[in-house]
Amino acid sequence: MNPNLSQLQPYPFAKLARLKEGIEAPATLGHIPLSIGEPKHTPPAFVRDELIDNLATLANYPVTKGLPALRETIANWLRNRFKLSSLNAETEVIPVNGTREALFAFAQAVVTPGSKVLMPNPFYQIYEGAAFLAGASPYFINCTAENAFKPDFASVPESVWQDCSLLYLCTPGNPTGALLALEDLKQLIALADRYDFIIASDECYSELYFDEATPPAGLLQACAELGRDDYQRCVVFHSLSKRSNLPGLRSGFVAGDGKILEQFLLYRTYHGCAMPVPTQYASIAAWQDEQHVKENRDLYRQKFDAVLDILDGCIDVQKPHASFYLWPRVGDGEAFARELFRQQHITVLPGAYLARESNGINPGAEYVRMALVATLDECIEAAQRIRTFCQ
Repeated sequence: MNPNLSQLQPYPFAKLARLKEGIEAPATLGHIPLSIGEPKHTPPAFVRDELIDNLATLANYPVTKGLPALRETIANWLRNRFKLSSLNAETEVIPVNGTREALFAFAQAVVTPGSKVLMPNPFYQIYEGAAFLAGASPYFINCTAENAFKPDFASVPESVWQDCSLLYLCTPGNPTGALLALEDLKQLIALADRYDFIIASDECYSELYFDEATPPAGLLQACAELGRDDYQRCVVFHSLSKRSNLPGLRSGFVAGDGKILEQFLLYRTYHGCAMPVPTQYASIAAWQDEQHVKENRDLYRQKFDAVLDILDGCIDVQKPHASFYLWPRVGDGEAFARELFRQQHITVLPGAYLARESNGINPGAEYVRMALVATLDECIEAAQRIRTFCQ
């Protein structure tokens, strides 16, 4: 067996299941799960129809590089969304089976064994597992309230930057919803140039924001403003899961530095992970439409407004800049999650399960993550039960 497998921790939801073992929740209260970030809004009907209309293409092997029409559609979306003057659909875009698969695979292709892979803390657990399985050591950069929940890049020693081969970003952040501004991204690009590492920016929550006039910035956008039209050392990951409520479609893309993607494509031809052709046609339809995405944001706005109004004054929580998570400070996240389930039949995820101890603290220990993915009525009822619990 690969000895690096022994370094993997149980996934957060396995830890959560153990935390809830033996607890008798009130049978009179229906269960409301707020722990898993699985979108529950209705997927677009036209995407489903496109999938069905192209089922005959199941008779064809998909090409790892993806259909030219899909790559061009993705390139057009990126150009419009992030104000890019150029993006080569032939060499700078690769469709992938969701960002989870691609974020993991990317590290296997680009990381130098024995180096360090830097990541925010708390973090999406795939980053750590990808680092370990690539033979690297994860280095955690704490995201605390004192730094507006952004990674404290200034705290990273120069020796660590020198040993870095890959930096994972997550903006908007999971679980905090914090955003990296264009200036933050430009400073990181300068660091990547200085220390010769790759930046992998996980932007799968980029289309879930509240102010229609100011969408979150992206890494390729920062490159464009710096005149780096080759996107050197920079790669972004996007998905239809959150944007279009299509988590089961397993559709996303990687885009950026063409030289890096050339090698990543070579890796993927051996990896055997080409996107099914019907999925590609359905993805084209989804990326070409923005109306359903705006309607999706409207639904989340309603839920955040209603829930935060109910929780006001009873729990330490603020509206995030983006994403569909709340990140309330509750003291002891494990105890809060356990007792909330016991008393109110609501499941939330202890923040400690999404983080690791670094510089003497686990920055998630005092928090829980709440995903507002249930219906509006369920989110309102959950907020009312949480208020009762806190009181």
